[in-house]
Amino acid sequence: MPLTLASLAHHTSLRLRVLAAGDRLGSEVRWVHTSELEDPGPYLEGGELLLTTGLKLATGDPAAVAGYVRRLAAAGVVGLGFGVGVGHDEVPAALVAAADDAQLPLLEVPRATPFIAISKAVSAAVAADQYQAVTAGFEAQRELTRAALAPDGTGRLLARLAAHVDGWAALYDASGAVLAAAPEWAGRRAARLGGEIDRLRDLPAPASAAVAGPAGTEDRVELQSLGTGRRPRGFLAVGTEERLDTSARYVVHAAVALLTLSLEQSRALVDAQGRLSAAVLRMLLAGEAEHARSTAGRLYGPLLDAPVRLLIAEPTGAPGTPGTTGGASQPDVLTRLAERTETTAVRAGERLLVVTTDGRLTVLAADGAAALTSAAELAEEADGVALGLSAPVDPADVPTAHGQAERALAVARRRGVNLVEHGEIGVGSVVPLLADDAVRAFAEGLLRPLREHDATSRGDLVASLSAWLAHHGQWDAAAADLGVHRHTLRYRMRRVEEILGRSLDDPDVRMELWLALKTES
Repeated sequence: MPLTLASLAHHTSLRLRVLAAGDRLGSEVRWVHTSELEDPGPYLEGGELLLTTGLKLATGDPAAVAGYVRRLAAAGVVGLGFGVGVGHDEVPAALVAAADDAQLPLLEVPRATPFIAISKAVSAAVAADQYQAVTAGFEAQRELTRAALAPDGTGRLLARLAAHVDGWAALYDASGAVLAAAPEWAGRRAARLGGEIDRLRDLPAPASAAVAGPAGTEDRVELQSLGTGRRPRGFLAVGTEERLDTSARYVVHAAVALLTLSLEQSRALVDAQGRLSAAVLRMLLAGEAEHARSTAGRLYGPLLDAPVRLLIAEPTGAPGTPGTTGGASQPDVLTRLAERTETTAVRAGERLLVVTTDGRLTVLAADGAAALTSAAELAEEADGVALGLSAPVDPADVPTAHGQAERALAVARRRGVNLVEHGEIGVGSVVPLLADDAVRAFAEGLLRPLREHDATSRGDLVASLSAWLAHHGQWDAAAADLGVHRHTLRYRMRRVEEILGRSLDDPDVRMELWLALKTES
């Protein structure tokens, strides 16, 4: 246990006598230092027992003595040892009074006790405390290792860690979602640290931070990122009411090492499953559902035996900006989406297929899966991502679902929204979908001959064409709308056909001209 002033005062061989602030002897002594300076503060770190003989102390000036004591207290000195028999036969009364006022413990050091004896006693006690901490840390590491190797190793490891630090512990996945916590009540507390986890995620692993606990608690929380790569693979939070001592830190570091090792060892399995998922998806897209079922075996459970939906996600925005193909954040938005989706699936006991290739994320999940809902929620919260979601289909019809998701994704990009489901494509007007540079260029090229004619000759061909199409080719109604005779309108429509070299009897031609007019309107 840490060395205190009380321990030194009761050390029989040192024969120290307490003269002031005897009720403050519980302070920990981190080191001992000897100085005759009037202000040794700049050379101290705090937590020291300062030894002096008072050679330069103006004991006849109570104000100077009081200032000296205040400077020691401000520097974090936990106690003052005054050696008598050298410069002073007894401890000056002004020093005793000043120490009492400042509540700074004052110890008389007899002439027979050399300062080096006190230094040795403090050094031996500090070394013993450190040895005890290291020994306890090794024993805790062995205990944590045994817990990690048991069934439900992560849960048992967190439970033993929480017991050792007399607090709580929680493990988060890479997205910041709580995977496990100990004791059970700590789960809610840990979930309220999402913002702190987000800040730590931006730092290369391993990284750590000490933060205040959630509002309403007096916790001090130590956060540690887990992993050895650029992106953390998880996070550990340890909450305690008091600052972690040396022994507790050994235990936390052991837990970090074990959890990191577990995560890194599982990476090969995750990579292998990713390759298998990509292969199964290729088979499904090729219409080989039976081969996909055979290859997947039991890995995806009943996923390929019931209606499924396909989700495709891509980053959006201009190249070179965050969240885009050319931006530094482009992998992050897809990675976060994949992590959130997979975490939700694990919690809900769902099976799904996740593939990230060529800057896009593809997810195959059961219709109604919580993982798809979670992905949609994250898409609404995040910037720089577009998602297209298919309708429910039989696993044999995954190629159809893929086409639906592709079209929904294209509509999401055109509309500038985060998520479009296949069923929403037919809702609303098709006109907003024409707001595309290529479509505008086509419309401009198609109508240019008519506009050039109207600019140089009489005829109003563009307006006449628009009215005629709007009235479904009804001559009298269109002519009345234009305020001309129907024979005039017939003549103008023949001129349109001559100039364009296309027949208005062709429904495809009428459709293209109508969409061109709507695009430019």
